[in-house]
Amino acid sequence: MDFEKYRDIAPYRGRDFDAAIRRLLEKREYLGAFVSLLVGGNDFSAIYSYLGTMLDNISKMHDYPEFQKTITAGLLVPTVVKRTMDSFSDSGAENLDSDKGYLFISNHRDIILDCALLDYTLLNHDKPLVEMAFGDNLIKSQFIEDLFRVNGGIIVKRALGMKEKYLSSLKLSEYFVENITENNAYIWVAQKSGRSKDGIDETQPSIIKMLYLSQRSKGISFSELINKLNIVPVAISYEYDPNDINKGREEVLREHNNGEYEKKKYEDLISMARGMKDRKGRVHLSVGTPLKGEYSTPEEVAREIDRQIHLSYKLWDTNMFCYDYMEKTDRFASELKDFDGDAFLSRFAHLSDDVRDFILNSYANPVRSMLKEKE
Repeated sequence: MDFEKYRDIAPYRGRDFDAAIRRLLEKREYLGAFVSLLVGGNDFSAIYSYLGTMLDNISKMHDYPEFQKTITAGLLVPTVVKRTMDSFSDSGAENLDSDKGYLFISNHRDIILDCALLDYTLLNHDKPLVEMAFGDNLIKSQFIEDLFRVNGGIIVKRALGMKEKYLSSLKLSEYFVENITENNAYIWVAQKSGRSKDGIDETQPSIIKMLYLSQRSKGISFSELINKLNIVPVAISYEYDPNDINKGREEVLREHNNGEYEKKKYEDLISMARGMKDRKGRVHLSVGTPLKGEYSTPEEVAREIDRQIHLSYKLWDTNMFCYDYMEKTDRFASELKDFDGDAFLSRFAHLSDDVRDFILNSYANPVRSMLKEKE
């Protein structure tokens, strides 16, 4: 595989990785701010100790898999789990083959934690870690780009004209296919562009279509390609979404403004910070079964991904309570005896009715999706 062809979008390798590590070490004040966010509080001795450990490890890095295992999945994510979660659990990763490549297609709730928690899960099961696709709208500086790409980040170029965007998508898809089939790479991509703010997890068939278009000239059939990619659906569920209120406000504003919403310059970065440092309660990540069999269309593939995500999504008390509350039913009453619904609702008491109802429905929708699959 010619990685030089994909140098502008792929994770840093070789001289590019070494140069990025040098740049990161020159931005110690930025790394210090990042550590303060993770560690929290005013215990400066703990912050300096943590930063010292991280800097020492970063200075010894030689490639992005080493960075992911040592820094991200080995140091940073365990800190997030310990500080902001009541528990973290996973299922299904033990069934993966370390000698095969996979395309993980995941529902999307948190900008960076979704794929970081997949890496954490894979590390705990002694599996390879993922390269992960991120939109270039998140790249606000050289520092952020370096941090993403030394961590296995793949750049999805979005700020392009129609023709350029199409060609860029073909190139990205070609990279996915080549890396998975030739190098047995693990790659993560969200099931659609942007987070699911309404709790409805649906895969965009266009993602699947582009994968095939990038290979069609090679004479491979659609179904053959799908089977070669070992597509694995992934469902991640948070008991509490730290960004639920700002997601609700954004979507209601968008609805009131004919579908338009212009994000402020650092809005995504603020969402990332909130997602890392705020309480999430219990969190579960479910790794599904690779898609095998005959598939004729991208829509068929997307439907199977959705089916697995909807059925494997871990429903928490927050989901069941909101379903009962919004549907005016007591379907889950027996499972909610110890859940304080009034306390949960009080979090949204200051909001307008339309924003509050949007948020409550975002928690209820995974229940609706699961029940629909079971009909």
